[in-house]
Amino acid sequence: MPPTVDQLAADLAQGRTTSRQLTDAALARAQDPAGEGARTFTLIDADRARAMAQASDALRAAGVVRSPLEGLPVSIKDLFDVAGQVTTAGSVVLKDAPPAARNAPVVDRLIAAGAVIVGRTNMTEFAFSGLGLNPHYGTPRNPWDRAAGRIPGGSSSGAAVSVTDGMAVAGIGSDTGGSVRIPAALCGLTGFKPTQRRVPTDGTLPLSTSLDSLGPLAASVRCCAVIDAVLAGAPPVPPAPFEVAGARLAVPETLVLNEMDEIVATAFERACAQLSAAGARLQRIAVPEFAELGRLHASGTLAGAEAWAWHRRLLAERGDQYDPRVGLRLRGGEAMGAADYIELLAARRRWIASIEARIAGFDALLMPTVPIVAPRIDELQRSDQAYFGANALILRNPTLINFLDGCALSLPCHAPGEPPVGLMLAGAGGQDAQILALGQGVEHVLRGVN
Repeated sequence: MPPTVDQLAADLAQGRTTSRQLTDAALARAQDPAGEGARTFTLIDADRARAMAQASDALRAAGVVRSPLEGLPVSIKDLFDVAGQVTTAGSVVLKDAPPAARNAPVVDRLIAAGAVIVGRTNMTEFAFSGLGLNPHYGTPRNPWDRAAGRIPGGSSSGAAVSVTDGMAVAGIGSDTGGSVRIPAALCGLTGFKPTQRRVPTDGTLPLSTSLDSLGPLAASVRCCAVIDAVLAGAPPVPPAPFEVAGARLAVPETLVLNEMDEIVATAFERACAQLSAAGARLQRIAVPEFAELGRLHASGTLAGAEAWAWHRRLLAERGDQYDPRVGLRLRGGEAMGAADYIELLAARRRWIASIEARIAGFDALLMPTVPIVAPRIDELQRSDQAYFGANALILRNPTLINFLDGCALSLPCHAPGEPPVGLMLAGAGGQDAQILALGQGVEHVLRGVN
């Protein structure tokens, strides 16, 4: 398990290490030719990171500690604007675009909190897949079963591997249909998708303006809570843990438990049993709205239509430079008419209201983040059928929460030595503090912490 924000903040406070030492170690791992760094980052900003670390150490020596992130190496996904850098979003299509004129607000907030930004992480091109494959920059391999070469999950693939491999303490990603939670689940990390309006998306290359959310991947729920507060412009104080005993947890039986492989099913049922034994009140419920989502999307999706609107001119000019699978999916958005799009927005509002009424008596929804363990990269590269089938299955559960405009955590629920499996704890929009507080309690139970 990677070190937590609290552990490293304590080491810095007690003088056991410095920001420069932490940053040098992170950069050494990122630049190790035998490691995953070349596939994990599209840009390693070593000189700037060292300068930021030295500044942090100088401030600490003067008694100034801006936040718990002070002096800690952090990676950012390659769709956030950084002044003077080109935002390529994991693509070669934009490599000749002009550099950003200013930082994205989330980048400014990280810098103001004292975080050391080590570089830009690789991703699925333009964030349009949950698998993490990238034919332009390579695909970073999942730390589990690395010899077999398994996917890290996407689209925030490099964000996850930067944390698992010690190249950053935390990675900042985006989540439109699970792109923070999926790589967190498949790589054994914790990831948080906030309510969309909680964190500004300005200065971020969009996939879907209706669905894009920005959040962290890190070692623990408390890490994610601290970083989420920084990104949201709130005081970096995580909510107190919510007592699991008596918590009301709804386990949807509609759709989300379908097609689980044996490893995920075993880990999920064990986690449910652990939470029940700790006093949580689990209730299996039908959520028929989940089964209706396919019908609502019969004429197209919000992500498809909004992505097509952004990419249509670029596809006309440079379509041959796109990942063919990403280009195919983007072109699919062209078929959705304006009336269909407007009707879907209205249907979404009704769908959200219906689910919120159904789950109002519960503290959270509980489900597997992803129903299968990470597939092999080579199998998905060889076969379009395998690629699109795995992509649809892996995105299925997380996408429900994006369409709900909700908030959700993915936290590890596998036992030591088992393949990584994520447990998703989700709530309606605006329940971020409650989900993060309850997540800390759930994490304690799953880790056997008294």
